[in-house]
Amino acid sequence: MMTLKIPKEEREQLVRNIQGYFIDERGEEIGDLAAGLMLDFFLKEAGPYVYNQGVRDAKKLLQDKMMNIEEDMDALQRPIELFKR
Repeated sequence: MMTLKIPKEEREQLVRNIQGYFIDERGEEIGDLAAGLMLDFFLKEAGPYVYNQGVRDAKKLLQDKMMNIEEDMDALQRPIELFKR
């Protein structure tokens, strides 16, 4: 399984966001370690679901774009007049 690597600055921001959530929603303070462990847990457990949804969304977008390309290409064709006797 692929491990998600988050840049240090982004990870620190996510840890602060988790700490802010606990303060705002639960009135509890948690430290950097606890917030970091929670982040790791959610990345491990929820990450694959979020990733797979992103892949499905990208696939749908590409399919829609390909459909549009096919329609555009068909519209470029010129009619062929058959020889009439």
